[in-house]
Amino acid sequence: MKKKALEMTLQKIPSHPEPKPRLEQYATPANIAADVLFLAHSFGDIENKVVFDLGCGTGTFAIGAKLLGAREVMGIDIDSKAIEIATETVENFGLEVDFRISEIKDFNMKCDTVLQNPPFGAQKKHADRPFIKVALDIAKVVYSLHLEKTREFIEEEAKKQKARVTHTKSYEFEIRHTFKFHSKEKKFFDVMMFRMEKLRE
Repeated sequence: MKKKALEMTLQKIPSHPEPKPRLEQYATPANIAADVLFLAHSFGDIENKVVFDLGCGTGTFAIGAKLLGAREVMGIDIDSKAIEIATETVENFGLEVDFRISEIKDFNMKCDTVLQNPPFGAQKKHADRPFIKVALDIAKVVYSLHLEKTREFIEEEAKKQKARVTHTKSYEFEIRHTFKFHSKEKKFFDVMMFRMEKLRE
């Protein structure tokens, strides 16, 4: 599958009809998701691997990983409605992806690769910290999206977890008017993808 075809497929995934502000449920734009997925695929971190999508929402990274040849894929989210939509979507696509409802801090199954777009921390400071910790606890390699201005914090968190940031890539992340407190039709944020890898013992 070519990247443009993947992006067009990911655009068909429904967004959450009633997102919660406290969970910062902003869908990963299809163009960014497709780019991250293809980067992960080029590093050999998806095909024939066990891949988890933490805070999966309606399943963008999970579905994309399966389309790119992951052996097993699981999406985890605390929101039952998001999991319901993700499950219906994979059934419509004819894919096998396991979706589960769980608090991130309570999740401890192991995998090869984590792909995630955790909360940026706009509503709750350091809301992304549990995602980084759990991801690096359970996976050898992690691809994670965060605000670019938090780069030093992310690198320090990786060190604490005996991991290192091997690659980064910057994006303009578009968030459309979603909640009442949004004053603009859409806004762009400088976001960075971090590829983190566990250090060998």
